Amino acid sequence: MTAFRKVAVLLGGRSAEREVSLVSGRACAKALRDEGFNTVEIDAPDDLPARLEAEKPDAVFNALHGRWGEDGCVQGLLELMRIPYTHSGVLASAVAMHKERTKDVFRAAGLPVVRSIVADRHDVSASHLMEPPYVVKPVNEGSSVGVFIIRKGDNRPPFELGSDKWTLSDSVMVEEYVPGRELTVAVMGGKALAVTEILPNTTFYDYEAKYSEGGSLHMLPAKIPPSVTEEAMRLAERAHEALGCRGVSRTDFRFDDTTSKHRLILLEVNTQPGMTPTSLVPEQALHTGMDFRKLVRWILEDASCDR
Repeated sequence: MTAFRKVAVLLGGRSAEREVSLVSGRACAKALRDEGFNTVEIDAPDDLPARLEAEKPDAVFNALHGRWGEDGCVQGLLELMRIPYTHSGVLASAVAMHKERTKDVFRAAGLPVVRSIVADRHDVSASHLMEPPYVVKPVNEGSSVGVFIIRKGDNRPPFELGSDKWTLSDSVMVEEYVPGRELTVAVMGGKALAVTEILPNTTFYDYEAKYSEGGSLHMLPAKIPPSVTEEAMRLAERAHEALGCRGVSRTDFRFDDTTSKHRLILLEVNTQPGMTPTSLVPEQALHTGMDFRKLVRWILEDASCDR
């Protein structure tokens, strides 16, 4: 039985993933109320410390996505206030949010990643810094916000990166494109749950495919060789451990089966995966026999300050 009685669910905020966070947070807040918790929703404002001080929650369920909520900032605040919170701590959250720092950790742990370059967006917009095909993505955003695929034959990089209308990070990552299939694995308490193959109805698994109804098909369990399933689950557990994650995380892969030499490539780890009606972690938890309410309760009961 948990000692937490009053729970503050942090949602919304001011990142590029605000709308997704609102959906995640409201769904989690409802589940917690249904489980009997006194639950208050806080659309993370600039005066968040004052709001938390006024509400005096026993714990925080962090349903924020993206910068300021998933990157160690809110985690640091909650550490200072000594309020137990869900998901990963300060260091793991900060490192996992920065895609190149994540790769540094993976390389040191001997995990499979592809070549990448971090550069200013204007330089990336001006010329090819890598032979196509390659992927361009903000170095510290999630949910496939601002991601471009540059294919062979494309005359130039994405001109949007040099636009004054660009509102994301000035630093972007140029990464070798990996052909094949999109796989993802949720890790809960250090143990992998399942492998899902994602079949987007768009050009690739972008923001629309992730969060719009019918944007993608989730094949669970993935129809891949048993050896690949085992390897993907093992690598996801190792990635979770290498970053120092806690609670629930989700690791994304590319499975290149386009040649006889199959390979699994780690893309990134999500330390606060989406909890929307189309989200992958709730689907995998249900696949193992845990419904949404029980999943949300487990995440809450795992809350702590950094350890």
